[in-house]
Amino acid sequence: MPNLTEKASAIRNTILEMAHRSKSPHVGSCLSPVDIMATLYFDVMNIDPWDSRDIFILSKGHAAMAMYATLAHRGIIPMDLLEGYYQDNGTLPAHLDKFAARGVEVSAGSLGHGYNIGLGLAFGFKKQQSARKVYIIIGDGESQEGSIWEGAMFASRLGLDNVTVFIDHNNLQGYGRPTEICCYEPVREKWEAFGWHAVEIDGHDISRIKAACGEESQGKPKVVIARTTKGKGVSFMEDQLVWHYFIVTDEHLQTAKGELV
Repeated sequence: MPNLTEKASAIRNTILEMAHRSKSPHVGSCLSPVDIMATLYFDVMNIDPWDSRDIFILSKGHAAMAMYATLAHRGIIPMDLLEGYYQDNGTLPAHLDKFAARGVEVSAGSLGHGYNIGLGLAFGFKKQQSARKVYIIIGDGESQEGSIWEGAMFASRLGLDNVTVFIDHNNLQGYGRPTEICCYEPVREKWEAFGWHAVEIDGHDISRIKAACGEESQGKPKVVIARTTKGKGVSFMEDQLVWHYFIVTDEHLQTAKGELV
């Protein structure tokens, strides 16, 4: 069994290197869901054999670096493919493109779309009586999209207990706190009212992430409200809106990598 804390730290280091090399934004958004993704890819999900793998969708597609770095550390894509991220004539775009790399199941970036594609896949697996499962990560700002709640009604009506949605609930979106922009609290009660089995956890506690994945949902789709921190792992990035946009300089990279062990 791999050490998931070490895997998460390695993925965060890779994200920082990618952001520095590409001079691209969204590094804070990429760091917050890493513990969830490391737990899913290295412990929870079945990915072998590949043709009957569980499906993971990062619906907050602007956090593409987190997806690419996780796939590389899991050995699904070659590590050197990351060097072409966000480069002219490069290999990987800044928002997820399903044709860019193995393991990117859907193109994502328009918020709310990847999530609903995942629900459709889960419905298809149900119709096929397949044991395959679907795991989806959505973000705070994304949770304000009407398509999220349309999908929530669809999934509960059809009893899609083969889908688990994680909310990367880091309490920041592009222009501030969700409560200041378009508040959707109380989160847990809303999802339960839509017919979902809701769990609330510390989204950086790997033992709680694993437990939430294994929790019986009583025939309902499952939503895990994961309380996370934007920029997790780097003190000067944590819970700071500016790291939705700021570029990682040489000095930033050196300091940040010194904090990640």
